[in-house]
Amino acid sequence: MENQHLSIRKMMNYINNTEEQGGFWLPNIQRHFVWNIDQILKLFDSLMREYPVGTLMIWKTKQKIKCRRFISTYKENINILNTYETPNDNQKMLVLDGQQRLQSLYIALKGSYEGKELYIDVLSKADKNDDVKYKFKFLKDNSIEKSFVKIKDIVFSNEKASVISRKVVNDIKQKGLVITDEEEDRIKDIIEQVVYIFSIQDVIVYQILDSIDNNDIYSENDIVEIFIRANSGGTILEKSDLLFALLTVSMEDIEERLEELLSEINAVGYKFNRDFILKCCLTLIGAGAKYEVDKFRKEENIQKINDNWEEICNAIKDVKDFIYGRTYLRCDKTLGAYNPLIPIIYLRYKYKDKYNDSINNGLSKWLIQTILAGVYSGSADSLIDLTIKDIEEKGTLDFDSLKCIFRNRNKSIDITEDNILSAGYTNENSKRKLYLLFNIWYEQFNFNPSFIESSPNIDHIFPQSLLKSIKIKGDKGRLVQKYKSDSINQLANCMLITLKENQMGGKGNITPSEWFEKRDNKYLDMHLIPKDKELWKIENYEKFIEVRKKMIIDKFLDILI
Repeated sequence: MENQHLSIRKMMNYINNTEEQGGFWLPNIQRHFVWNIDQILKLFDSLMREYPVGTLMIWKTKQKIKCRRFISTYKENINILNTYETPNDNQKMLVLDGQQRLQSLYIALKGSYEGKELYIDVLSKADKNDDVKYKFKFLKDNSIEKSFVKIKDIVFSNEKASVISRKVVNDIKQKGLVITDEEEDRIKDIIEQVVYIFSIQDVIVYQILDSIDNNDIYSENDIVEIFIRANSGGTILEKSDLLFALLTVSMEDIEERLEELLSEINAVGYKFNRDFILKCCLTLIGAGAKYEVDKFRKEENIQKINDNWEEICNAIKDVKDFIYGRTYLRCDKTLGAYNPLIPIIYLRYKYKDKYNDSINNGLSKWLIQTILAGVYSGSADSLIDLTIKDIEEKGTLDFDSLKCIFRNRNKSIDITEDNILSAGYTNENSKRKLYLLFNIWYEQFNFNPSFIESSPNIDHIFPQSLLKSIKIKGDKGRLVQKYKSDSINQLANCMLITLKENQMGGKGNITPSEWFEKRDNKYLDMHLIPKDKELWKIENYEKFIEVRKKMIIDKFLDILI
C-alpha cells in the first residue's frame, strides 16, 4: 500500500472524471450517503481548523466492477440506481473507506443539498461556548445572510486570496453592511484560510490498494473482506451494510432488487430499510433472525435467498398491504416498530391459507398488542426465532401459545392501566400509543377515520384553545394557564374524527355541549362519552376526565383480558 496526497480542489475535479487516473467512483458494496447537514458543517469547520479528518482507502483496479457516480445534487428521495455506470475494464479508483467525507465535500463544493448551496460566514467569530469556530450554512441565496459567501466561488477561483477578499468586502458593503477595519482583516484571514486549506494544501490523504499490479493480493473477494474489516471496528457502518457487502458479490443485481422493493413498500409513508429486509430474508429461509456475517458467506443461504426472492418480496408486500388496509398504522410514525411484522411475514410466506384465516381471526389485534407492549423491542432475535419455531410446530400463528412463550421470557402483551393512560397527544411516543389503542378501540365499529398525512385525525373533545384560555392565579398572584399540555392532550380528552365529519369542517372549537347534543347514544357509546350532560360543560372538565378515564380502562380490560 502507498499513501497519496491531494488538495481538496484537485480531488473534487478527479471525482467522476475518467480523464484523471480513471476517476474516483463508489463501488456497489458501498452504502448510501447518510450524513446529515450538521455532520457536513462540522467536517468543514474541522478542515478550516486544520483538524485531522482521516485517511481514505482507495482500490485501484481494471476489473469490471459495478460502480456508481458521486452525487452532486442531494435530495432525500434520490434514486441511487440512476447513478450507476456501465461496467468497463478501464482503470478506476474506487473508494472503500471515506465515502461519507468525500461525498459531503463533493455535494458542498460541486452541487447542493436539498436545493441549497454551502456558504461560509466570512465574519465568523466563535464564542467560548461555541461548538464550531467557522460558521457554514446551506442557503438558497445569501440575500438575508449578508456576510455569507458561497464556498465554491472561493475554492474554484483562479484569483489570489487578496483579490477575492477585496471583492468580497466590496460586495458586503454594497449590501448595506458597515465593516470595521478589524472585520475587514477577519474577512481577509478567513478567505486566505479557505484558499490555503481547500486549494493549496494537500489535505486529502489516501491509501491505494493496487490490484492492477497486485491482483493476486487484492482480488474482488479480498477487497470485500478488507471493506468489512475496515468498517466493522467502529460505528461507521451498520451490520446490515456489512452483510450487504457480501451479498453484492454473490448477487449482482441485489442493489436493484432491494431498491425496487423498498421503493414500493415505502411509497405510502413507511420507512422499511435494508436491515429489515435482510433480517426477513434470513428468517424466511430458516437461517434465524440474528445477523451473523458467516450466514451470508454460505453459498446455500445466498442461493435460497436468490431462488425465493420473488416469494419473499410478495410476503413482505402482502403484509405491508395488510397493515395499511386493515389497521390505522398507515405510516412510520404510527407503526413505529417493525420487528413484530417478521413472524407475520413468515406466516404469509410458509402458510398462506393460515395467514388469510388469521387476518379474520384477530391478527391485527395481536399485532397491535405486541407493539403496544413492546414484546419484540430491544434484542428480539431469539424471541423472533422462538415465535417462528412455534409457527412451524402449530402450522399457524397460535395466539395463546405465543402468550405462554412471551410469559416464559418475562414478556407480556397484557396491557396495564398505566400503559393505557400514558397514551396521548403530547409527543411522538404517546401519539403512537394513542393510534395503537384506537386501533383496538374502534375496530369493532368498522370506523372510517379521517387521515392527515397518513395518520388518523385525532380530535380534542374539549378544544385546546378553550382550555388554554382558562386562567387562575399563580403562586405570585399572576394569572397563569390552568390546564397544561399534559392535561389537555391526555387520552381521556381525545377521540377520532370520521372522514365525513372532517369534510364537514371538523369539530374544531365546538364545545362538547354543542357537539354531543346533536349525537345519538350509539355515537356516545362508540366514543366512550359520559351521557351526563353536566359533564360536557367546561367548568366540569376535570370531572369529565375522571369519569371517561374509568370508562376507557373498563373498555380495554374487557377487550384485552
